Amino acid sequence: MSEETMNGAESLVHTLLANGIEVCFTNPGTSEMHFVAALDHIAGMRSVLVLHENVATGAADGYYRMAGTPASTLLHLGPGLANGLSNLHNAKKGGSGVVNIIGEHASTHIALDAPLTSDIEGIARPVSHWVKTSPSAETVGRDAAQAVQAAMVAPGQIASLILPSDTAWNTGGVAQEAAEMPAPAPYDADLLDAAATALDGPETLLLLGGAALSEANLEIAGRIAAKTGCKLLSEWSNARLERGAGRVFVDRVPYPIDIALKVLEPFKRIVLVGARAPIGFFAYPDKPAILTREGAEIMPLATAAADLSATLAALCDATGAASTPPAHLAQPDLPEQPSGPIDLDNLAAVIARAIPEDGIVVDESVTTGRAFSPATKGAKRHTWLNNCGGSIGYAMPAAIGAAIACPDRKVMCLTGDGSAMYTNQALWTMARENLDVTVLVFANQSYKILRGELTNVGVGNPGPRAIDMLSLDRPTLDWVQMARSMGVQAQQVRDCSALEAALDEGLTGSGPRLIEIML
Repeated sequence: MSEETMNGAESLVHTLLANGIEVCFTNPGTSEMHFVAALDHIAGMRSVLVLHENVATGAADGYYRMAGTPASTLLHLGPGLANGLSNLHNAKKGGSGVVNIIGEHASTHIALDAPLTSDIEGIARPVSHWVKTSPSAETVGRDAAQAVQAAMVAPGQIASLILPSDTAWNTGGVAQEAAEMPAPAPYDADLLDAAATALDGPETLLLLGGAALSEANLEIAGRIAAKTGCKLLSEWSNARLERGAGRVFVDRVPYPIDIALKVLEPFKRIVLVGARAPIGFFAYPDKPAILTREGAEIMPLATAAADLSATLAALCDATGAASTPPAHLAQPDLPEQPSGPIDLDNLAAVIARAIPEDGIVVDESVTTGRAFSPATKGAKRHTWLNNCGGSIGYAMPAAIGAAIACPDRKVMCLTGDGSAMYTNQALWTMARENLDVTVLVFANQSYKILRGELTNVGVGNPGPRAIDMLSLDRPTLDWVQMARSMGVQAQQVRDCSALEAALDEGLTGSGPRLIEIML
């Protein structure tokens, strides 16, 4: 196809493919029809239809976490982008690379102030690292290559490319070859010797985040801990954490502020590798927002944007730990098989026993899941993904992206019923794409975490109207019917044996399955 006959949309697809973008999570509208047509007749791009833009952006987040390369989204004008902002926020906080393609009115139409006209760049900026509107068909390829390059800045960034419809349909498009990918930032070499000296005994913490939680990097951290006697922890929310038997185990800084304060109290010195200094999720009356002890020395050796493999390797050499066997290796150790009604401890035990070898666990179970980490420590090797931005409705879309990125791996999605209602359309895409995702919906029929938050912020004895605002009954949600209506096999369970059988069927079969767990 020559430049004389290639339109802007076609040059966009060719450029995305040349730069390694192979998946597009789409919810298109009229302004994007030329891009849709280009995706149809240019081979190589997998187009995945979703029924809500927040599913598209969440799926792109999950895809990047597992593939290590960005996917694209296709969003319809400003309102479509606005629908996807919540999971773009989560993706940005998680360090995921995403390339958003956002349709816009033709340049001649914007002045008419049609109903869907909006400030798309203004909507995109708070959740994007890079924003640009392509002014002409001739510039689309170059702009797309720059968008991919921006998305690949470590640990991953949100790039939003706005495509006016006349820019898409006009001819003169030029496909751009692969752009040079940016190198990660360096660690703070001036701090290296001081950090190595500080890591001396149990009063020092090595706090890990981002790519420091890969299997290889955890092994290095385990060597450092064994040599120096320092403690290891990760941030509460991690984009990707490799776990299970034979791997170095790191626990997380707890979410509840009172527990976090107690866990962090012993540490006089904290070395940060890919992590931020610990802070509370929210402000509470008469409680500190900074979770470390007063006077603790914080040493930011490397941010999440740095080459964390090189950072840990240098720290390992500086501490003389290179030949030291790693500490904290998790042993194969599963909980006893539980029986009877499902409580939180039994639930954790059943999940630990069910995690398949090389499984992917996508976790949005803030209250129900607090017992999962210790119970699953010795489970089969697996990857664990957390919601890093705190905006609910993340898990099911992210599970779609993870399953598409890793079609040979089983995905277990853990979500509360309140969170799942934000993006329940994800079930339809799971069925349409026949993805190996087993969804566990913890049906406590409330926004359970907010019940506890009433107490945390000092609201004593809440009345019936306050409780009613946090309840999901009247009417009661029926996840089995909901899932079946969207093509997903589903069942409800109330005891451990039924849950165990349902998990076995879901994780050994093919295609999606939903299990509603009554709590």
